[in-house]
Amino acid sequence: MDLENQYNARNYKPLDVVLERGEGIWVWDVEGNKYLDFLSAYSAVNQGHAHPRILNAMIEQATKLPLTSRAFRNNQLPLLAKQLCELLGYQKMLPMNSGAEAVETAIKMSRKWGYKVKGVPEGKAEIIACHGNFAGRTTTIISFSDEPQYQDGFGPFTPGFKLVPYGDAEALQAAITPNTVAFIVEPIQGEGGVIVPPEGYLKRVREICTQHNVLLITDEVQTGLGRTGRLLASHWEEIRADVVTLGKALSGGFYPVSAVLADDNIMGVFNPGDHGSTFGGNPLAAAIAREALHVLIDERLPENADAMGTYLMTSLRQINSKHIKEVRGKGLLIGVELNEQAGGARRFCEALMHEGLLCKETHHTVVRFAPPLTITRDEIDWALERIERVFMMD
Repeated sequence: MDLENQYNARNYKPLDVVLERGEGIWVWDVEGNKYLDFLSAYSAVNQGHAHPRILNAMIEQATKLPLTSRAFRNNQLPLLAKQLCELLGYQKMLPMNSGAEAVETAIKMSRKWGYKVKGVPEGKAEIIACHGNFAGRTTTIISFSDEPQYQDGFGPFTPGFKLVPYGDAEALQAAITPNTVAFIVEPIQGEGGVIVPPEGYLKRVREICTQHNVLLITDEVQTGLGRTGRLLASHWEEIRADVVTLGKALSGGFYPVSAVLADDNIMGVFNPGDHGSTFGGNPLAAAIAREALHVLIDERLPENADAMGTYLMTSLRQINSKHIKEVRGKGLLIGVELNEQAGGARRFCEALMHEGLLCKETHHTVVRFAPPLTITRDEIDWALERIERVFMMD
């Protein structure tokens, strides 16, 4: 910790635990203490830490050919593209590395679609997002954030964005103009505090976007690939977005892999040289992602997230703590909102760490629980015993 404090930039405030090993839902620190991981690297480790099948796929590909750049073709990327498109029902995939890169890709693609297909005057494209959104920390992405810290000292900001209240479809309807090219929305706002919109919201949003010829972009970097009990969180309302961004669990936690999915009539606006990444779509990333997807399906992890998430949320709601205001979420993406008098969420995360359970606060008053999707009922019971003890403290 002293070395990290001395040499690392102070852009994070981690819990004071130094981890060195992980297996499944468990991690160990440098002193040999064992913890249940209830964060999953912000849902990047849906398949569990160091999953042996994904590990073997990574090792096998790493010994053959890790990187080519997109100057040349490789034999892994087309297999991943086919697998991902067929799994989720889209015609095209564009690979990147981080979730923020995927969102940036979706923004560029939507703007160009607006100019070349919809006919929006050059330089006038508008994209609507929601209050409380989080999609990353690049300059363009923080330009449509309403979190003051994310913007403090980083202007001037990228124009062309407007915000509407999350969960209010009619506010979206009112905000659309002839220059609106896209609406980007998280099916559940993770960093915003695990905010679940009203039932029917996404379905109504889909209708509005179709009515006005506006692209619907669902940011599924955190909610996608099984986390909420469905392959995509938008599947809960049986809607199909025009554009989907994926990341995190697409690699099973082994390597930065992200992707944007859309059909030909949207993705086709990109020409060679319009957009790219040296590492995006490299053979190592593609091989890892292919096996990470196979594990999700073969082990029925979305189904387990649905069942275990229902059990965990039901049990959390039965804890009679003066500190708990609300328990909300879907699948294994759960937020426990605390009363203002509770003294902040951080102290509860620190207390849970001392009980052998690792989680993290989001904003000031919400504790986020998001264990790997491989978790069992017995392991949840183990966690609940400690969670109840901590939330009953003064």
